[in-house]
Amino acid sequence: MKKICLFALSIQILLTVTIQAQTLSLANKQLRIQWQQTKEGWKINGLRFFINGQWQQVAHPSGEYTLLYTAEKPADTSGIRFKRANGQTWPDTAYKYQINAWKQASSPVALNTAGRAFHFYPSVAKQVSPNKVVFTYTSALATITASWQLDPQFDGDINVQMEMQCKKDGYYSLSSPSAVTVDQQDMAWAVMPGYFQGKELQQNMVLSYAYGQGVPELPVLYRERCASTFCPIITTKENISFAVIPNPGLGRDPWESDKNTHQKWQLALSHKNRRSQLSPTVYYPVLGEPTSLKKQGDNISYGFRYSFNKGEWYHLLTHAVNDVYNFKQALALRKNTQSLTSRVEHMQHYLRDRHTSLWNTEQYKGLTIGGQSYLGGVVGSNRDAIKNADYGAMWMLANTSDDKYLKDSVLPFALNFKLAQQQTNPGFFQGAAIGQYYLAKSKTFTEEWGDFVEPVSLTYYVMLDIGNILLFEPGNDTLKQRLALGAKLLMDWQKPDGSWEVAYDRHTQQPLFTDIKDLRPTFYGLLVAYRVLKDEKYLSAAKKGADWFIENAVNKGHFIGVCGDARYAPDFATAQSAQALLDLYDLTKDKKYQDAAINTARMYLTSIYTQPIPSEKMKQVNGIPRQDWQISQAGLSFEHGGIIGSANGAGPIMLCSHAGMFVRMFQLTGDSLFIEMARAAAIGRDAFVDAKTSVASYYWNAMNKGAGPYPHHAWWQIGWITDYLLSEAQLRSGNQVVFPRGFVTPKVGPHESYGFAPGSIYGNEASLMNHQGLVECNNPNTEYILARSSDKKNMFVILMNDLGEPLKAQVKLNMDKINAIKDLTANKELQAANELNVALDGYGIKVLMIN
Repeated sequence: MKKICLFALSIQILLTVTIQAQTLSLANKQLRIQWQQTKEGWKINGLRFFINGQWQQVAHPSGEYTLLYTAEKPADTSGIRFKRANGQTWPDTAYKYQINAWKQASSPVALNTAGRAFHFYPSVAKQVSPNKVVFTYTSALATITASWQLDPQFDGDINVQMEMQCKKDGYYSLSSPSAVTVDQQDMAWAVMPGYFQGKELQQNMVLSYAYGQGVPELPVLYRERCASTFCPIITTKENISFAVIPNPGLGRDPWESDKNTHQKWQLALSHKNRRSQLSPTVYYPVLGEPTSLKKQGDNISYGFRYSFNKGEWYHLLTHAVNDVYNFKQALALRKNTQSLTSRVEHMQHYLRDRHTSLWNTEQYKGLTIGGQSYLGGVVGSNRDAIKNADYGAMWMLANTSDDKYLKDSVLPFALNFKLAQQQTNPGFFQGAAIGQYYLAKSKTFTEEWGDFVEPVSLTYYVMLDIGNILLFEPGNDTLKQRLALGAKLLMDWQKPDGSWEVAYDRHTQQPLFTDIKDLRPTFYGLLVAYRVLKDEKYLSAAKKGADWFIENAVNKGHFIGVCGDARYAPDFATAQSAQALLDLYDLTKDKKYQDAAINTARMYLTSIYTQPIPSEKMKQVNGIPRQDWQISQAGLSFEHGGIIGSANGAGPIMLCSHAGMFVRMFQLTGDSLFIEMARAAAIGRDAFVDAKTSVASYYWNAMNKGAGPYPHHAWWQIGWITDYLLSEAQLRSGNQVVFPRGFVTPKVGPHESYGFAPGSIYGNEASLMNHQGLVECNNPNTEYILARSSDKKNMFVILMNDLGEPLKAQVKLNMDKINAIKDLTANKELQAANELNVALDGYGIKVLMIN
């Protein structure tokens, strides 16, 4: 009997060991992942995530690996043609800037059809430790090893290291395994930062692939040159988000040493695997690119992490940005050689000089109109296009500085330009802006890329510009009549559902661009009309337009842009939409507008580069030694990204219109990513600033060439810098320094005008001043804002530290007589003197009241 029992026990032990040998697992307090040995190899048969006190199974675990191989270099073209939603072919040949980008995006490699795909599961597995499992697969093509290890710091992360030895000559690309796949009906949201976001698959590839409206049906590969953050994410309807995040350093460095290397393609990202199953995926190297060509015996090695999180996609984006790509730590490298305040002062000199600012006056129908030369692309231009940019900044600077030249020689003719720009004759376009550019030789107004009129241009170049002027000239009845004329047309053009057409043909008056919807803040023009003219019908129409926009744009993650030469690829208008919704909330106090503003702003965070990680590595830029962080793309935004945007060739832009809005979003939400990105955009960008004029270049690839063909951009730069600094002052003072904001500027983003009405400084009514020479500071990381009390008895100097560490500065007050100085932030009297030694905490503020 005892022998029988011992035999049975031996069998039981043997069975237990056998079963254990067929399964391997990794587990911590957040994740449990288990593999099972099958006849096809080691598969993931269970992946659980700890939610609300219980373990929840993540649907469709897989663990399948994919290797792409071809003996010959893949072709550059696929021959595949795509059609727009209206059935017409894509791209339209009139849009020359997009043709080459689309050609690259529709190659066999980009469409993920190149090479032969080998799908497999590992044949050998070993539990190295409780936190690490190693898998091996061997074939005639390669030997592949994958090490999976629980991250010791982040419980939702698994680090994977891939190693491959090639056995044949040819081109190789090794994808990350599909840890899990997601059924289409189970997907709540998907995002490829810099390219698309949405909650459903989009059957039309032009809308999804070119415009980022929804999730592409094809398993396309995205390049790192417009991938703002390397973090494709899928959120399931069970509210679990899943991402694959490649290790830092794997993607291209846009300026490796001494030249532009932005175009290199080393890493590919996708929302799907090669089988077209929804599963965030990394491909390295990129098939057909130089690093993918291997000889027998060569190796491929790279690492990435799977990251799981309960909640929406946004939390994983933040994790990737700060925890993996060290965005917050990299911000600490930034410092100025010239303060933002100093830049504004120098740009005022630039704009006062007709030669440097390329200021022109022309005769048009009995009016002397004025504007700056625009030497970029405009249809019909013969280097004779002129335009004006930021009317709010123009009137703000002229009034706060009391600049006689600006007031007498610029503003009157800029105003005439605005009056001439609006059609007043009866007809279909009465009240519209008939073109944002004036062609001096042909004496006509025109649009950027065709003979048409857009409702959003009516919002921009009539409602916003005239609205901002009226804040400074509230008694100008002519402008009020023009504003009302524009508002009437905007309401006439509004459809019953609250939307607008993208554009109308100027000759036939028929809608154009019918393959896309007007997913832009066109409704904002009616908000301006209500705020100035006080008629409730305008607010009702603005709310109707905003409600349509929330349903069709914000809730779906669908947007278009406002740059005609890019055929309206999504751009900085998305950031502008966030501020437009926030301004509508301020008027109505309806929380749905505030919520929509926050959601839009968070989506716009994916238009900010966070890679590669800035460093102190020395590089050469046009013969000038620069540290890497000085020319880094991290922290900068797109003009327009995606497949067809300018960032593909030119990189990001220096025009950081979103910075002030991000500060406001941080104050509203407490979400630190907003304030970190605002400061990373604004601080330490001197390598892009022209030393002679203090005007920053527009595109990253221009480095420090200044305004170039866009002299009017100086006004936008003055506008966004002022908005950013005053938003920081309000934040840092705890709302003790507050100045009324006007309306957003046309086209480039959400920065708003100031200086048209007094603000409040620690309970004292005060007006902004911009009088150069009154204050000097020896530390370029110290900003100063000036204001004067309404009773003219006191002047205020608002000092702010641009750095996250304490600093000391010497502040010189060039005033004849100083009776007393009070530090309002510390509520203490200081010794009256013309020179002060000031200490500021990291990102600190000090407000001095000088009698």
